[in-house]
Amino acid sequence: MTQTILSVDDVGKQFGGLVALKGITADFKEGQITAIIGPNGAGKSTFFNVLSGALKPSTGVLKFRGANLAGVPQHEYVHRGIARSYQITNIFPNLTVFENVRVAAQAFRSRFDIWTNRGVHKDIDEKALATLASVGLSERRNTLAKFLAHGQQRSLEIAVALVADPALLLLDEPTAGMGPEETREMVTLIEKLAADRTILLVEHKMKMILGLSDRVLVLHHGQLLADGTPKEIQANPEVRRVYLGQNDGYA
Repeated sequence: MTQTILSVDDVGKQFGGLVALKGITADFKEGQITAIIGPNGAGKSTFFNVLSGALKPSTGVLKFRGANLAGVPQHEYVHRGIARSYQITNIFPNLTVFENVRVAAQAFRSRFDIWTNRGVHKDIDEKALATLASVGLSERRNTLAKFLAHGQQRSLEIAVALVADPALLLLDEPTAGMGPEETREMVTLIEKLAADRTILLVEHKMKMILGLSDRVLVLHHGQLLADGTPKEIQANPEVRRVYLGQNDGYA
């Protein structure tokens, strides 16, 4: 039986008098690609930020592999096995592709050490190169990140997250700003990465989500409207009413 990697029990989030999330309960299984969708203002970003530790829930409990995440600071999530990308590309534009990933690999492996020559960390170099290969950026390793195409920058950001070997990878709108070809390339990459880890993503491109995901959660007004397979979500009349008719397919 597939094990639960992340569980969410009655999670809510308030900002003053605004209730952004209310009573969300869900279990995320190992080895699945799960998408979180919903119309604008549904609470997707807030829920994603709670899952990644960027926001602490006002109510409820999150557990990763059975361990309560209450009180765990966000920077410790990566050491627990949870890594994330961001909706806005978050890389060092004036470093090379290799340097971006290598900095992340060294930061994860050890504390900053001004006395140790970087040349002694051959294993970190090897890790960075292997990670770049896994996202298809080996040939661009000496290119400054700012000169990459948009889709390649998104792949680089994913590579930065992957150096920690996360068991759970959270992707925040990984195809944002991409055209059809770059979107297809990102879908192929996500499918490849899902062979070795659990993936949870927020997205707006409905055709992509229904073709890629094993499971879909639909939020509406900060609450869980539906939870099921893509076919079940497509057939749900409430989901069709509040969301599916508004979306734009692959473009």
